[in-house]
Amino acid sequence: MKREVWIVSAIALVNSLSFTVLLPTLYPYGRQFGLNDFETSFLFSIFSIAQFIATPVIGQFSDRWGRRPLLLVSLAGTMFANLMAGLATAAWVLFLARFLDGITGGNNSVIQAVIADVTDAENRARGFSLFGAAFGVGFVLGPLISLGAQEISLGASFLVSAWIAGIALGVTYFFLPETLEERSQPRRFELGLAKLVTGLTIPKVGILLLINFLVGTTFTIFTYAFQPYFLNVLNQTPQSLALIFIVYGVLGVLMQTFGVPNLTKRFNLLLILFVALLIRSVAFLAMPIWPNVTYFVLITIFFSVFNSLVQPIINTLISLNVNAQQQGMAMGLNSSYLSISNGIGPVIAGVLIRQSNLASYGYPLYLAGACTFGVLLLAIQTRTKYAPS
Repeated sequence: MKREVWIVSAIALVNSLSFTVLLPTLYPYGRQFGLNDFETSFLFSIFSIAQFIATPVIGQFSDRWGRRPLLLVSLAGTMFANLMAGLATAAWVLFLARFLDGITGGNNSVIQAVIADVTDAENRARGFSLFGAAFGVGFVLGPLISLGAQEISLGASFLVSAWIAGIALGVTYFFLPETLEERSQPRRFELGLAKLVTGLTIPKVGILLLINFLVGTTFTIFTYAFQPYFLNVLNQTPQSLALIFIVYGVLGVLMQTFGVPNLTKRFNLLLILFVALLIRSVAFLAMPIWPNVTYFVLITIFFSVFNSLVQPIINTLISLNVNAQQQGMAMGLNSSYLSISNGIGPVIAGVLIRQSNLASYGYPLYLAGACTFGVLLLAIQTRTKYAPS
């Protein structure tokens, strides 16, 4: 694997740390400002909606101006936004900070474009799995760091996140060379929704963008609903929430590092995707059946093992279906669709939840399971449209 892949994977690790430090604290931090469950869901959504607006722009700019400058700008924005959130004294400041972080934070598409720049088709799945593993390590270390930060305050997690983003900024500036050899020269930038709509018409890629959007929506229904269910129905603490994120992170790293490379050598990419989606659907439906913490943890551990396969496989399929000059654009569109799905999912979950009815905390999980099964059927039915040649 080339040196640049290891460098951007290290950047992805530090970058993911700045994000995952916040995961166990964002929901209780919002409640600390007096927000209810529905309002708190917008803290998750506003970041993703901002990313939806910005990510295709960042991806297209990276195709024209290079990967390195866009990574520097986005990491600097994350650092500033999290400083603002950590020092917030009012809820509107927290919302503004999350929006600013989203506007500048769409750098995963650029990192993925770097991997595509320096790997051939044979090694691309391995490169994306290394990126996924680095992000997975962040899911281990981030919540662990969050445990320590919570001893000071919930807001301290944001300040730590800003410091970590600063490290990623330094690594990018001092160690990452430019990887884009042939830069695109479009007559004008397409910054509106038209680019997102026309992206759906790209042969072999458009259907994958749609599938990934639906996959992301079902997943983020779960990721928001998981936290209030764990805290309110199962009567757990933010510290316990951080611990469970650590367990999921360890499993994710193992699957991304060893599972994806080995499975892609033995099995067809589409078969891996279909099996992972099926198990993910069943797990969602099973989670709220019995409100017992041991049962819930065991089901979600089983879920996290197979869920770790979905995103690397879809990223690989998208990358294999575009040429070298379109990698940044394609990854930018993909990240943008994921961002809007991340904005939609928490709001759907927030609408279904009623604080006066504990049973309602399980409704989003049932919905996520049913919808994931629908996505699986769509993926199977349209498989000939996106299978790599």
